[in-house]
Amino acid sequence: MGDYSKPIKKLLREYLTKAYEHELHRELTKLESSFAKWRQGIISSGELSYRLHHYETGPSRELFKRYKDGLHDMAVAYAIVVGILKQEEIPAELLEAIEKPLSFYQSLNERNQLKKP
Repeated sequence: MGDYSKPIKKLLREYLTKAYEHELHRELTKLESSFAKWRQGIISSGELSYRLHHYETGPSRELFKRYKDGLHDMAVAYAIVVGILKQEEIPAELLEAIEKPLSFYQSLNERNQLKKP
């Protein structure tokens, strides 16, 4: 997790978890609507199975890679820049510590080169 102090590492893990939970909730809500359509008979079991497979190989895998396999500072900076986490709610010491990753994602965002959720 880089050369961060223990308190910063703890904050990174805390905000990483918040961002992951937020994005996971969004994706699971979409999946839940598919289950509701299936229960109502609007979509078939095969279609629901296809959507589950798409979720597992798409959004679920992408989120896991971003938040569990990746660099915590980069993931938190990404979440701040795209608005998953509100910058005003992030402790100043954490913002200062991840200044470089934040700048990286802000520059991508300014050039419209940042993939947003």
